[in-house]
Amino acid sequence: MEEKEKFDYARAMAELEEIAKKVEDPATGLDDIDALVARSKELIKACREYLRGVKEKIDSLSEDK
Repeated sequence: MEEKEKFDYARAMAELEEIAKKVEDPATGLDDIDALVARSKELIKACREYLRGVKEKIDSLSEDK
């Protein structure tokens, strides 16, 4: 069984920044923008899930005290 790759929040944020630059570039075609927006949605969803998980861990630690 293949082990799931650990999510790298910093790498995801860096990719989102690169996507934003490409979308803002007038040379980027509409088809490319469509694909970039789709990828950004995936990354945003993964970042939100990651942050929710971190918040739950922090909340859990706070409740233990």
